Amino acid sequence: MKNKLILGLALLGYLSVFPQKSLPIYKDENTPIENRIEDLLIQMTLEEKILQMNQWTYGKNANPNNYESKIKDINPEIGSIIYRSTNPKYRNYIQKKAIEESRLGIPIIFGFDVIHGYRTIFPIPLAQACSWNIDLVKKSCEISAKEAWLSGIDWTFSPMVDVARDARWGRVSEGYGEDSYANSVFGVAAIQGYQGEDLSDKYTIAACLKHYIGYSLSEGGRDYHYSDVSQQTLWETFIPPFEAGINAGAATVMSGFNDISGIPASANHYTLTEILKEQWEFDGFVVSDWGSIKNLIYQGVAKDRKEAGLKSFLAGVDMDMVDDVYIENLSELIKEEKITISQIDEAVRRILRVKFKLGLFDNPYVDELDEKDTYLQPNDLKIAQKLAVESMVLLKNENDVLPLKSSYKNIAIIGPMAKDSVNIMGFWEGKGRSEDVETVYEGLTKEFGTKLKYAKGCDFDGNDTSGFKEAIKIAEKSEIVLIFLGEKRNWSGENGSRSTLSLPKIQEQLVLELKKTGKPIILILSSGRPLELNRLHEEVDAIIEMWQPGTAGGSAISGIISGRINPSGKLSITFPLTTGQIPIYYNMRPSAVPGSGNYKDIPKEPLYWMGHGLSYTTYSYSDITLSSTEISKSDTLIAEIEVSNIGNMTGKETVLWYISDPVANISRPVKELKFFEKKELKKGTKAIYRFEINPIKDLSYIDSFGNKHLESGDFYITVNDKKVRFKLVD
Repeated sequence: MKNKLILGLALLGYLSVFPQKSLPIYKDENTPIENRIEDLLIQMTLEEKILQMNQWTYGKNANPNNYESKIKDINPEIGSIIYRSTNPKYRNYIQKKAIEESRLGIPIIFGFDVIHGYRTIFPIPLAQACSWNIDLVKKSCEISAKEAWLSGIDWTFSPMVDVARDARWGRVSEGYGEDSYANSVFGVAAIQGYQGEDLSDKYTIAACLKHYIGYSLSEGGRDYHYSDVSQQTLWETFIPPFEAGINAGAATVMSGFNDISGIPASANHYTLTEILKEQWEFDGFVVSDWGSIKNLIYQGVAKDRKEAGLKSFLAGVDMDMVDDVYIENLSELIKEEKITISQIDEAVRRILRVKFKLGLFDNPYVDELDEKDTYLQPNDLKIAQKLAVESMVLLKNENDVLPLKSSYKNIAIIGPMAKDSVNIMGFWEGKGRSEDVETVYEGLTKEFGTKLKYAKGCDFDGNDTSGFKEAIKIAEKSEIVLIFLGEKRNWSGENGSRSTLSLPKIQEQLVLELKKTGKPIILILSSGRPLELNRLHEEVDAIIEMWQPGTAGGSAISGIISGRINPSGKLSITFPLTTGQIPIYYNMRPSAVPGSGNYKDIPKEPLYWMGHGLSYTTYSYSDITLSSTEISKSDTLIAEIEVSNIGNMTGKETVLWYISDPVANISRPVKELKFFEKKELKKGTKAIYRFEINPIKDLSYIDSFGNKHLESGDFYITVNDKKVRFKLVD
């Protein structure tokens, strides 16, 4: 015992002379994140802090709109990298440099545009919203996150929740349509899918709400242009999806390219700081869009890169995407006392917080699996096909020409989209590969076997009509004609603005020539936006909008054509009759003179309103029943409607619940979507759809200062052609 005591005293003496190194607080995973952040900030130099506020690129640039002269050598102290390689080994190698070769070992966050899939490509988001299936959208983002994480990605620049009502704007394909509520709900589903329950878990990645804010209101649908956004429109239309996303825990936000009524989004203190960071208490970080800081010069609010960096930083942009403006100028701006160290610290604090939440300090590396265990897993492909199926919309079906009769022995397959494996993926196709895609023709072959007769007919555009002859010949020998037309991938998406929504003349001409054969014609469209169909609508017997359905689109559309699958999609955006009707959307405000003020040379109504979509079965709607016809502002009103499947086929029906407020101190839209629900109904069965109305949430409106107002009076609930009135009393 005495010897042990002497040994213990000797050890204490040794430790007092030669103290053991303790783990830095910021590296201790058992310490609260905020304490770790502050400990690390104290130890960082100004140069290290500024480097954290910058993002560079690694790998080949797949977006032709993003120009760069060269890819820099990786500085291990850089804050973020847009990682375009698919190899997790390279990513881990770069991360190892950051952990082991930088002074403090701060991990890099690797970002990439995972918009509607990484390698397994899902339908474009505009199409996803047509499914009205929240769970499927969430699941697609879970799958995308897993594939991306296993490829080295920690962060996606998605979801886009810009409410888009001008289909000339190409990026309409990237969001969830024309309605604020729909963008809110699907944006939240995407965030939950990407980020999971805990951002530090494997297979989760940080989401990024974009483009903050008003980007989709670019004048005339011209990308990157001025957005004339009134305060009322800002708060009423564009803010709700972003606020919902912040409340759902979105880790990051991206500032937009656009000029918001004279103050560009990336220099807008009101939106970035006063609303986002102060009012909503957002604690993540804001990243600029590609080049949007230096673009302040072109927008006329900064004389040079230095002033652009100053304005963007003071407005609230924390990370500079690829511009190098912050690296070049922030240090000097501090010396000139135009910005402070404490302001730099706040931006870096936000960036570090996301990195800590992602678990990058404690688990900086991703698993390195074989490709066969990473991508295109059988269950993932089933989800992709299911989402594609539920996204497709049957627009027209005259005389029930669809589904195809089993008695058909010769089916003509015509058009440039039938065997396409590239454009069918759409813009922002991640790391999708054409060889992974099941084409429409391959899907049809599985479905119909040798009944098919194929001719391309024409290309997507151009003037070469030499293929018409073969297409007509095949049509004449067939009992029915399926013609697959649409857009190339880069006709929509970023910088994909178009002056007209019509198909190229050669595609329309092909339809008109086939019409002369007298055979029934089914038009199947693949596009990233609503199309102008007024010249074709009456020439064909049926129309399906299959959008850009992704990897598993072939079997999805084939199953709908054959009747193996009952279509259930409903439009998330209005199809105008002509481009000249724009703007036209379901929740416009009423005209000052009812029935007047419309264009004299075209009809008032669009071709198809948002919410339109046909089925192979028939649904019967009861009247709407209410728990009360008069409620107080503290009550909950229960609205129910019974839907019966009186047709001959099981189907899925979405009920869209609209509310109208006919008299208010601020005029209200003719109706507003407040809730939706999708259910499967077997033939001969019925189901109750239920909407619980919370007056504060569902009956109030917002003013131009962001204040909510709830006024007593009459309200109406509308579902399909059913309408009921109730009164809200004080």
